[in-house]
Amino acid sequence: MSLLARFMRRGAQAAEGMAPQEPLAVVGDIHGRDDLLDLMLARLTPTEARIVFVGDYVDRGSGSAAVLRRLQSLCAERAGTLCLKGNHEDMMLRFLADPQDNAGWLTYGGLETLSSFGIDGAGGAPADLAEALRAKMGAQMIDWLAALPHLFQSGNVAVSHAGADPARAITDQSDEALVWGQTGYGRMQRSDGIWVVHGHVIAARVTAQMGHINVDTGAYKTGRLSAAILRAGAFEVAEVRA
Repeated sequence: MSLLARFMRRGAQAAEGMAPQEPLAVVGDIHGRDDLLDLMLARLTPTEARIVFVGDYVDRGSGSAAVLRRLQSLCAERAGTLCLKGNHEDMMLRFLADPQDNAGWLTYGGLETLSSFGIDGAGGAPADLAEALRAKMGAQMIDWLAALPHLFQSGNVAVSHAGADPARAITDQSDEALVWGQTGYGRMQRSDGIWVVHGHVIAARVTAQMGHINVDTGAYKTGRLSAAILRAGAFEVAEVRA
């Protein structure tokens, strides 16, 4: 498949009332697909938009280690680039802190992440696997992940991994709602005019409805990584395919 064929772009779609303070490019869940991340960065790097990643960089796909290294470097080198924390980063950090009580992470994509760091997790004791992963990641990467924010706001656009509780002000959200989601989210229009852009739940395509834009098109499963490029009153979709 040619490089041009891998880049898909839909024309601008109206988003009434959307008013970010600057152009934003919000990238959906990557889940270890470093090949798709490379294609997306080639697509977005020339743009003037601030790039925001919604989280879930690890697990499922085979390239989690490469994704983390690339994003950590990108956030340090490209001014304004921002990585938010997803629930899979949260699970990974909990495993590192208390592997015995959080060994369930291994069955939610953690084994693939271990493999990407060169660790064979099959049959290993959680404590031993956590020790090996800490050594491979290094303190700097672990500290970077732990410090990732849960929310970014520009004008009346808020970005988080799993959306936001529509019954609470955007500045009064729990970490649980922002990283893990809220029952009923997506079926209620916010009353404060905030547009919420998020990932976490796979959608067939990026669409805007009731003040929400979901940018997770299931990269690890579908081979499609999507981003929403937001400007005042409209957004367009950039998509790359393996």
